[in-house]
Amino acid sequence: MSDEIWDPGLQSERTRLAWVRTAVALSTGGLGAAGLSLRHGLPLPAVVGFALAALCGGVLLARTGVRFRRVQQALHGGRPLDHGLDVIFAWLGTLAVVAGAVTFVIAVG
Repeated sequence: MSDEIWDPGLQSERTRLAWVRTAVALSTGGLGAAGLSLRHGLPLPAVVGFALAALCGGVLLARTGVRFRRVQQALHGGRPLDHGLDVIFAWLGTLAVVAGAVTFVIAVG
C-alpha cells in the first residue's frame, strides 16, 4: 500500500458526478417546487425559497468544470482541496429548500 495521496483512479470523476447530481437536484427540484407554489397560490416566501434553491443549484452546476480542474491540480500538486464557496452554495440551497418546504406545510396545514 502506498502512502501517496494521489491514486490514478476515478475519485475526481466520481466527486464531480456527485456535485453534478446535487446541483441538478437543487435546480430542477427548486424550479418544479417554485412553479407548483406559484400555480397553487402559496405564500411568496415558499416561492422565493424554492427559487433560491434553484439558483444555488444553477451556480453549482456552472462551477462544475472550474471545481474539477482545481481538484485535479490540487491532487496532482499535493495541495489541499478547497470547496469552500461550493459548500456554501450547497448548504444555502438546501436550507432554502427546507425554508420553502416549512412555509408550504404551514400554508397548507
